Amino acid sequence: MRYQHPDRASSIRSARRFDDIPYTSSMTEEQPAEGTALDRRILMELEPEAARLLNRHLEVAEEWFPHEYIPYRLGRDFDKEPWTPDHPRLTGVAQTAFEIGLLTEDNLPSYHRLIHGMFGSGDGAWLNWVGRWTAEEGRHAIVLRDYLTVTRNIDPVMLERGRMTQLQTGYDHPFPDTLHGLAYVAFQELATRIAHRNTGRYSDDPVADRIMVRIAADENLHMVFYRDMLKAAIQIEPSAAVRAIVDEVLAFQMPGAGIPNFLRKAADVAKAGIYDLRAHRDEVLMPILRYWGIFELSGLDAAAEEARKRLHEHLEKLEASAKRFEERLAASTVPRLRPLR
Repeated sequence: MRYQHPDRASSIRSARRFDDIPYTSSMTEEQPAEGTALDRRILMELEPEAARLLNRHLEVAEEWFPHEYIPYRLGRDFDKEPWTPDHPRLTGVAQTAFEIGLLTEDNLPSYHRLIHGMFGSGDGAWLNWVGRWTAEEGRHAIVLRDYLTVTRNIDPVMLERGRMTQLQTGYDHPFPDTLHGLAYVAFQELATRIAHRNTGRYSDDPVADRIMVRIAADENLHMVFYRDMLKAAIQIEPSAAVRAIVDEVLAFQMPGAGIPNFLRKAADVAKAGIYDLRAHRDEVLMPILRYWGIFELSGLDAAAEEARKRLHEHLEKLEASAKRFEERLAASTVPRLRPLR
């Protein structure tokens, strides 16, 4: 019989619905202090939908514990046996992908600051989502660092120095408005899900793959929340939403872009098939854009119609770039991940 912590069942039940959380509406005419009148109106009108989607999330999100994913039996004391380059079982691009994944997750304090600034302050559904999202995201860096340290798959000194650099540099971006912020995080969460899932597959390590499947499941639920929030926002402000979506598609960068030598490392990851232009266009942008019905919306203002035209042109350019990249892969010596069928 599998051991179950005596508090586990009760903790699961107690967090099942937003209605059970002490609640007072967070949106007033003065909140958030930053932002425009449009932002405040959108946040106020969408708060009931935010509560519904938070409740939906709490019903389906699975409680999990990082320590249950780590093969601690493999651990050795570093003071008695320091790390050496012959220890890792992961090599090459697999190490690079895990390094990018962990250092990206390490920057959670910066992401929390931005998400909190975007959704304002108070005790309502928006803020409760921010807290829940942050708590779930926090497990990702824990389980990744524990796995890489216990298995000695990456130099732990390098990882710690990388973490210090990442957090001191931070993810320093201005607070986005609600529509731009929702658009970015919807795309970013799906991109992160795909990158993490493919990193696990590429590792050829069942332990690493199981960890990345678990993290990817979290990222997918986060994407679904943001995706559906913006779909609701489109019903309120379709033209402004379309303009925001196009802005974010055209300017999109992964949050790990500030990692030292990120472009070189991202190129290696792309050559390996973990995350490349084809995945970005076909598996991230297109599914979400279709879900939002961007190309079918009517009654848009002139600026939104012009933005939609630019979006179409951008997607065509991405398609051409993806084809050129795939043609050049014939000369690459990097082992490439096989697509899922």
